Amino acid sequence: MSDCLFCKIIEGEIPSSKVYEDGDLYAFRDIEPQAPVHVLIVPKKHIASLDDCKPEDGALLGRIMAKVGEIAKIAGITNGYRLVSNCGEDGFQTVEHLHFHLLGGRPMTWPPG
Repeated sequence: MSDCLFCKIIEGEIPSSKVYEDGDLYAFRDIEPQAPVHVLIVPKKHIASLDDCKPEDGALLGRIMAKVGEIAKIAGITNGYRLVSNCGEDGFQTVEHLHFHLLGGRPMTWPPG
């Protein structure tokens, strides 16, 4: 999608601090971190949100989940993490491209703010 911020980051049109990349995924450090380690994990395929996932996206979603632990280690998370996907306006999704926030480097509190 030509006007999508994350698509532009994936394509290298906008610089980012890459943590991990393969044929399906791109992970990079958030520019406004909410924890000592805050990485965004983004599928290269443009999907607007979890609400827009189709049955054929199941393998891609599974691949993302299977890579989270490896990405956490690469990012320097050693003692647990939180994985979040905001969906829609009330869920505070600010970029309409499916992404997961990987947060770590400190104890997480509950409930979140």
